Amino acid sequence: MDNIRKFIAAAGLIILSAAAVKGQDRYAVHYKYKPQETYQLDAPSAFLSQKAITRREHHEVVVDSTDLPVSQKYIDAVKDIVINVQYNSKWMNASIVVATDEQIAAIKKLPFIEEDGIELIAKGFYTDDSEQRSNILSQPISIRLLSKTKDEEDYAFQNNLIGIPDMHAEQLTGKGVTIAVFDGGFLNADKIAGMKHLFDNNQIIATRDFVMPWSAGVFRSETHGTAALSLIASNDPSTLVAGAYDANYVLCITEDVASEYRIEEYNWVRAAEFADSLGVDIISSSLGYVTFNESSMNYSKSDLDGKTAIITQGAVMASDRGILVVNSAGNEGSGSATTISAPADAAGILSVGAVSKDLTKASFSSVGPTADGRIKPDVVALGRQVRLWQSPNATSTASGTSFSAPQITALAAGLWQGRPEWTKDQLIHYILQSGSQFKDPDSQLGYGIPDFELAYYGEILDVVARPEVANTKIYPNPTDGKELFIQFGSEEACEFTLINKNGQVINQDKLERVSNDVPYEVEISKINSGFYIVQLMEGLNIERHKIIIQ
Repeated sequence: MDNIRKFIAAAGLIILSAAAVKGQDRYAVHYKYKPQETYQLDAPSAFLSQKAITRREHHEVVVDSTDLPVSQKYIDAVKDIVINVQYNSKWMNASIVVATDEQIAAIKKLPFIEEDGIELIAKGFYTDDSEQRSNILSQPISIRLLSKTKDEEDYAFQNNLIGIPDMHAEQLTGKGVTIAVFDGGFLNADKIAGMKHLFDNNQIIATRDFVMPWSAGVFRSETHGTAALSLIASNDPSTLVAGAYDANYVLCITEDVASEYRIEEYNWVRAAEFADSLGVDIISSSLGYVTFNESSMNYSKSDLDGKTAIITQGAVMASDRGILVVNSAGNEGSGSATTISAPADAAGILSVGAVSKDLTKASFSSVGPTADGRIKPDVVALGRQVRLWQSPNATSTASGTSFSAPQITALAAGLWQGRPEWTKDQLIHYILQSGSQFKDPDSQLGYGIPDFELAYYGEILDVVARPEVANTKIYPNPTDGKELFIQFGSEEACEFTLINKNGQVINQDKLERVSNDVPYEVEISKINSGFYIVQLMEGLNIERHKIIIQ
């Protein structure tokens, strides 16, 4: 299995082929139409949860034919021919089947099959007594243990980088938000102290294995999904406190760690449909696809255009339904051009790259742009030497965009808890706007490292500044308020307004100076400590900046 590119193999694990039945392969069978005898668009409660319907209403999304189940008549007709129908995808209007070449030839003759609508998506198939032979499926393997120094034992750095402590200070921990995590397995997640509360409080509301549906559960296979989940949900102050430990969770296995075929894309789409039907708010996925065991399935750089890959189509459809999709950008390094994977190329989602502790791009972090010229990744978080859980015994460190993406998921969950009126697009907007290089994004770091407070109070900061305004400096920041200097504009006077985090005006004054070469001086010593917005106005030019008063 040469050149298998999956985030789960970021540590260079060699994965052996799983046991599969030969001569009988897996196909996606796409249908031309979607006739309905049972379900109607004006009665969505028959096939969607109330939470899913409410999310659509909030985002002004109309239920359409793609939300309707696949025609049972079509399924039954195909089922009579093939060995097995594994599942059906309503978004793709397709059935995933196990069949021989002769059976596929018979299916092609059915009048409701899409022209050229049958696709080989995996060689062989699993039976309910198949055993995957890779050690990764039976042993708790550490993805990448890097160091156990005191600094790396401390998880504060990764949290502080994106403002998780500030988020928790606002009592925002993801409560009321539902997050689906898609991965290759969650081995040990039910044995780890930092995630015990998820089970005690019934915060895991659903699980589903789309690779081996007959399996006993999702707490199998390997620890990559466990690590990703811990970066969103862990709550143990002595080891790891993640950002959204009060959220509810849906855990799905979509990645077959023993092989790499396009069926895993369909698994992901089917899981997204499942998550959507439950009313999930966020999908967190540390997976990506470019190359496969069958080279004919590989994607070229031109295919990373936001619409070609099946998994990308699924991510866009989830996004169109108001779900925030957060996905790892990939671990294929800098390169000379696009190295991101699908579905990170999708529009309307957050694709997450990685930085090291010196805040430069991690060497492995994939870069954009997409084939159609869009900036990717969108944002970055710490992705090298990330503190996380894999084993019940202790935390460890690991590297990869697989572990930067869940941190952004946690940030988004806290923001959405605090700003439930925001749509998915508004949430993305304010996260991007809070990025460390929002004004100058690139295809290495996207919009940079997001910041909770700048995102959370983004509506207060959401003022367009004239491009000709001179660079502004406010110092010292943080300040005790007794002495504050402001270098702003080109005139000798400006309007100064101090606004608290609730948008209330605390102080307003006209500032003057002898020359535009010297800064304005302001005293605000009688103001309570906390986070504030300084608004500066010179004629039609307006800028707003964050300051901390101690």
